[in-house]
Amino acid sequence: MRAPEFWRHDGWLPRLLAPLGAIHEAATARRVARHGWRAPVPVLCIGNPGAGGSGKTTVALDLAARVIARGCRVAFLTRGYGGRLHGPLLVDPSVHDARDVGDEALLLSVMSHTYIGADRAATARLAIAEGAQVLVLDDGLQNPSLTKDVSLLVIDGTAGFGNGRVIPAGPLRESVAAAASRCTAALLIGPDATGALARLPPSLPVLRARLVAEPPPPGPLIAFAGIGRPEKFRETLEAAGAEVLRLHGFPDHHPYIEADLRPILAETGVTVVTTPKDAVRLPAALRSRVHVVGVRLEWDDPSAAGWLLDRLSGEKGQGPGPSYTEHR
Repeated sequence: MRAPEFWRHDGWLPRLLAPLGAIHEAATARRVARHGWRAPVPVLCIGNPGAGGSGKTTVALDLAARVIARGCRVAFLTRGYGGRLHGPLLVDPSVHDARDVGDEALLLSVMSHTYIGADRAATARLAIAEGAQVLVLDDGLQNPSLTKDVSLLVIDGTAGFGNGRVIPAGPLRESVAAAASRCTAALLIGPDATGALARLPPSLPVLRARLVAEPPPPGPLIAFAGIGRPEKFRETLEAAGAEVLRLHGFPDHHPYIEADLRPILAETGVTVVTTPKDAVRLPAALRSRVHVVGVRLEWDDPSAAGWLLDRLSGEKGQGPGPSYTEHR
């Protein structure tokens, strides 16, 4: 589904839907108050308070790579949103496609063992039985079935928290304050264009990073993306120096068919580009005609990621630099 436009701004419709949002928020609060299973290995959760993308998968990949570099066997846990298999099961890219396990699971499986399943505790037990030493949850902040050791609140600096209201009045699954209260730190990706940091408790450490695109192909580009905020792909491409003539936006996790792509691929004299997350959802016959441009996370202070992982291993250490109140 595509997020409603009114989720970005407040107005009469969000106010009208606010009572339903209060019901949703109360239900979420009751759910997250349940006690989860305590795994015998460290659990790192990459989450946010809202529906839709904020860069969580990119963050999960970055931090998992750092854990692997420390000599630990990492397993990703994800719900497998958009897939038809329920799990818990180990993703096998040679057997499964996006229709089976979802696009995010396929991307994660390129780096390390990835397991899907709505029940994070059951999925964690399977991963641990197969040798996982550290578990990384891509999303799952509102899932109480597995106790987290470190939770990171990821914020898209351009989108922020939308209109700040809870579904269906806005994009949030719960209030920002409630989500932040269960997190070790927040990670702001890009500049804080909406004043999102002002909604966070002053005591919550704020880490900062930005998305950096791989070198884009030369010449004019036509881009398309079916992610939480498609325009973020254009912004990242242009920051890398690309000339983007047009962006075609699709709903998050959109299952592409050839009819979606024919008008885009019909344009001449341009290169058509998309994200890795979209590429795994393309019809196989058309994948060779689309250039994939990935992104990576670049930390403003590389030691901040190390501080976060030290917390995961139980080392308190020195804080990650200036606090939110000093940055504000």
